[in-house]
Amino acid sequence: MLIDARKLDDDSVLQGDICIVGAGAAGISIALDWLHNSTNIILLESGGFDYSPDVQALNDGQTTGQKYYPLQSSRLRQFGGTTAFWAGMCTQLDEIDFKTRDWVADSGWAFSKSELASFYARANEILNIMGEQKLHHYIDSKYASRSINSNKVWNKLWQHSNARFGRDYRQEIVKAKNITLVTHASVVNIECNSSISKVVSLETKNHSGKTHKVTSKKFILAAGAIQNARLLLASRSQAKNGIGNDFDLVGRYFMEHLEVDSSELWLSKPFDASLYTRQESRLIASAEIAIQEKIQKQYQILNGTVSLTPLNYARLVKPRIQTWRDKDPRKAMRTMLSDWSAASRIVNAKDTSPLNAYQLSTRLEQAPNRNSRIQLLNDKDSLGLAKVKLHWQLTELEKKSLRAIQMIVAEYFGEMNLGRVKLSPFLTSDSSANDFGDLSGGWHHMGTTKMNQDKTKGVVDTNCKVHGIADLYIAGSSCFPTSGSANPTLTLIALSLRLSDHLKRDLSV
Repeated sequence: MLIDARKLDDDSVLQGDICIVGAGAAGISIALDWLHNSTNIILLESGGFDYSPDVQALNDGQTTGQKYYPLQSSRLRQFGGTTAFWAGMCTQLDEIDFKTRDWVADSGWAFSKSELASFYARANEILNIMGEQKLHHYIDSKYASRSINSNKVWNKLWQHSNARFGRDYRQEIVKAKNITLVTHASVVNIECNSSISKVVSLETKNHSGKTHKVTSKKFILAAGAIQNARLLLASRSQAKNGIGNDFDLVGRYFMEHLEVDSSELWLSKPFDASLYTRQESRLIASAEIAIQEKIQKQYQILNGTVSLTPLNYARLVKPRIQTWRDKDPRKAMRTMLSDWSAASRIVNAKDTSPLNAYQLSTRLEQAPNRNSRIQLLNDKDSLGLAKVKLHWQLTELEKKSLRAIQMIVAEYFGEMNLGRVKLSPFLTSDSSANDFGDLSGGWHHMGTTKMNQDKTKGVVDTNCKVHGIADLYIAGSSCFPTSGSANPTLTLIALSLRLSDHLKRDLSV
């Protein structure tokens, strides 16, 4: 069923068994898991099926610290969420990402990677990608002679999903008898009982000037790392510091993947790098050079991967942090793609062979850092909700890890007598920890409501329930204790499906 909240009578009350806030990858995945069930699901979406400037402007905020993209254009507010723009890169987190590492403060998940195995398999189906075993068989059969693997580095494989949740699952959600999709319903407040141990209702507003309430047995915030934290922090009518924030953890530990051109690889003999440049079979799979777990432990560094881009093209392309500057994500996207196209035209027009060299680009996890955080501003958006400030703060460990990864990769190519690596100047200088060259982010928002069974160390428990509140859960990458170097979508869907299974047991479904 579909309801446009702008057409409801003012002050209407919607009732359900489970209310999901946010119809992006996490929210839609959970809703799909309850199809053909007697449980009444209410799926709230801030926008509609198409782009709306007024709704998109609700993302507006400020950024401080490490330079970042405009918040307004870093996420899409519409059915399907940011999957309308995403590159579709999917891969699992590594075993080490779930472990407590004594050189990475506040690291460690509440469970090992094996806990997500069955949920990864279910997430594959939603994303229309193959399982790990089939993927490795495909890569081995197609790229066996071109694979990189040693006691230092290994192939980290990515699949490229063509899933667009707004396109692929719209009809399935709208036609479901037990799911009510409510568009243009932006949540602006969480109302709890007097002891703040249970959610009573959610308040929604829209640009038609209407206010509604939603009641339910269970509530799930699936609005993304920034908006999940924002809703908890902004619900201050009963808790002065916000809901679930007794220990000042909501909004902290914001994480993003560092993506930076870190060095150059100059080959001494031919090497087929097509698997690592994403130029061949783009919609099936590609690989990046990853660092073996024992080497990460030896050097005491963060997890990261390295991809290759032909240097004659890479030298013509601006870092994304420079081209994605418009608050309108459509304009920002056009500017970025235009820059890529212009570089391709120049390279293709040259009547010379390409350089036998590659730009090495590193994707690095961010160390958990409580001072990298989301906070509220005094300024409010058009619906009266406090805007946010993102303070993105990095540490010396990220700088150390970037430098070490380049050295490890350089050692591999040197030992194989394939070529030499030239480090970017910012990695060889004595500059501060905050100097990361032309650093871009992956638009991968994580942390802010981190998982930990200890309520003094995390916002949610191992089942993604907000500590101290019986019926409030959080879905998505905001629960990640650490980020690894993998794009988060596959894992956040797997984690959301795990939450869905927990709710089925809790509701005896």
